[in-house]
Amino acid sequence: MALPNKPVGELKAVRDPEVDKRDVDVLIIGGGMAACGTAFEIKKWASDDTSILLCDKAALERSGAVAQGLSAINTYIGENKVEDYVRMVRNDLMGIVREDLIYDLGRHVDDSVHLFEEWGLPIWKKTDDGKNLDGKKGQKAGTLKGGATPVRTGKWQIMINGESYKRIVAEAGKLALGEDNIIERCFIVEILNDKDDPKRVAGAVGFSLRENKVYIINAKVMMVACGGAVNIYQPRSVGEGKGRAWYPVWNAGSTYTMALRAGAELSMMENRFTPARFKDGYGPVGAWFLLFKAKTVNGLGENYAASDDAKAELEKYAPYGTAAVTPTCLRNHLMMKEYKEGRGPIIMETSKALAALGETMSKKELKHLESEAWEDFLDMSVGQAGLWCATNTEPEKKDSEVMPTEPYLLGSHSGCCGIWCSGPEEDWVPESYKWGYNRMTTVNGLFTAGDGVGCSGHKFSSGSHAEGRIIAKSMLQYLAKEGDKVTGFKETDEELVDLVYKPVRNYLDHCEYSTDETVNPNYCKPAGMAMRLMKMTSEYGAGTGTFYMTSGKSLEVLMDLFEMFREDLEKIAAGDLHELLRAWEIYHRLFTVQAHTRHIQFREETRFPGFYYRGDFMGQNDEEWFCFVNSTYNKETNEWTLKKEPYHKIIAD
Repeated sequence: MALPNKPVGELKAVRDPEVDKRDVDVLIIGGGMAACGTAFEIKKWASDDTSILLCDKAALERSGAVAQGLSAINTYIGENKVEDYVRMVRNDLMGIVREDLIYDLGRHVDDSVHLFEEWGLPIWKKTDDGKNLDGKKGQKAGTLKGGATPVRTGKWQIMINGESYKRIVAEAGKLALGEDNIIERCFIVEILNDKDDPKRVAGAVGFSLRENKVYIINAKVMMVACGGAVNIYQPRSVGEGKGRAWYPVWNAGSTYTMALRAGAELSMMENRFTPARFKDGYGPVGAWFLLFKAKTVNGLGENYAASDDAKAELEKYAPYGTAAVTPTCLRNHLMMKEYKEGRGPIIMETSKALAALGETMSKKELKHLESEAWEDFLDMSVGQAGLWCATNTEPEKKDSEVMPTEPYLLGSHSGCCGIWCSGPEEDWVPESYKWGYNRMTTVNGLFTAGDGVGCSGHKFSSGSHAEGRIIAKSMLQYLAKEGDKVTGFKETDEELVDLVYKPVRNYLDHCEYSTDETVNPNYCKPAGMAMRLMKMTSEYGAGTGTFYMTSGKSLEVLMDLFEMFREDLEKIAAGDLHELLRAWEIYHRLFTVQAHTRHIQFREETRFPGFYYRGDFMGQNDEEWFCFVNSTYNKETNEWTLKKEPYHKIIAD
């Protein structure tokens, strides 16, 4: 059920919260597109007596990466071949991906898109004479399922009017699952293992963001899909813009940390997404490149990406750099080269793009085109529209700067870090890629989707929803065959409350020691710890402060800083529920970014130039490193283990 919005001010935390215990068959952790996909699908296949619970840190209507809206669905196969989709993802991620997972996703994703349209999402349509129909006109032109032609902005993307995209998808999930089976504003912070079989999950614990309450949940099978990670690196924005980021600021790496601490194997965590976006506002550039056909130039007005120098640079990364579509990281790499050689900044010529399109349009059509340019931001990055207004920027008259942002970790966009998951049970899937149930992690009973699934990027919103639907069936298969093997977790109610509310008790024990509660020798506050974490990663872990450059020695320094940081987190304090939220988010961010940088440390090459660089191992080394890097963590001993895992090609070039 939904809890009301918080009253004015933050609710003070108490020493001894209420305990709410639940006993369910299926637990869904998360509220984004993947979780909504699972919520929508699972009731179709579950028996009437199967108990299902969804816990969302926020509220389903506006949680996850699609919260603010979108202007496009970036994965729709349509008339294309699924095999070509696999080839596209493989090329963009520099050759190493799980092709079984990508193919499996590609053959199911369109069905979710058809559902979105059925539920009311306006999808643009193309007329026989090449005109674009958006909004209600697009809806009247027929459905994709019925054969209508979408407006493509690339081979895989289709345009939508998507301000309410997430609300539409969430409503379907809520109606299917039932509001009594949903707890909103409930932050699950730790997954609990089975007392008799530590390689199996048995429950989870979290707390309410609106009441002094701890939730202790017994579950036989669960999925975790809480998005990727932001604010693990210092954002470029400071002062009044502090914390402004491209990816949702509430995504704290909880997916990766909770799975890792439960014993799951992570994979490709060295991969990151460092998107190029409109400077300062983080506005999206995809529609401008693909729909409006805008070009970027360097500070000298040169089309640097088409220069002989750029072509020679891309040749170094063949076959990816010489492919028909240059991988995302290499496009960044070319930008960085311009900056370093004194030819920055990078400018997107919005004025020329709109002028060129306007040559074939009436005044009315041109006015509509200009409104679409603004709507691209209003649908998913309102801050960029605000910045344009504040800087007197009319895109048809004044061009804007594009710049790479700080790094983010995710597995559903142009990145592929995440959890090592079992693939579909099919003959064509290599044995090392499958060990049971589709999208189950290496911990029995723990499934994931969306940003959680590693080695298979470019799912985006539609793919995350489809993957959530895929695992709904897998989870019920597991429940039927292995649910009875779950014996419960060993932790007592008191131990779990102590764990969750430890920051609160740190605060209450010492807050009266000093006249200013934010300055106290007995504890540290979340705000300071957040800045400390982002500073160390930016300077030593290939952040913006070093132009995404790191080295073996820098990473050694960072690992020592991480260990001191982890020890100091024992003294983090929270005086209210918002601070308790922030304390746990920092805890999750620490383990997530530690996994990320440990993978970079282990992989002695620069596999993704433009996203990060190993200064002591520049270039790619296919002979030794054309493989996955996987990691595990032992929370009892605080020990990390990293290893190589073979890559298997399934789809031919």
